[in-house]
Amino acid sequence: MPDLVDVLDETLGRVRRLIDEHYLIGSRRSGVFAVPSVFIVDDHPLSSLRGTIIVLQDAGFTDDEVIDWLLAFDDELGRSPIDALLAGHKSAVRRVARTLA
Repeated sequence: MPDLVDVLDETLGRVRRLIDEHYLIGSRRSGVFAVPSVFIVDDHPLSSLRGTIIVLQDAGFTDDEVIDWLLAFDDELGRSPIDALLAGHKSAVRRVARTLA
């Protein structure tokens, strides 16, 4: 969390709210809570990430599964979902995510 506070230049409370409200998602797989750096663009959470996180969590994905899906190559998208989001293709990403329910 201290690294996120520095990168986002926000208070710890605000960073926790961003996570609680699904603007960011992270994992404790390595023992320490971490958010993939690709989810942060220009020192802010990627704006199209929140809705995608919510769609996947509504489909029953755990936080680790959401992160794995976003970072893995997807045949239908022709790239990873996070790369598609970064390229501005949130509708296509969410359409694929909805089929996973």
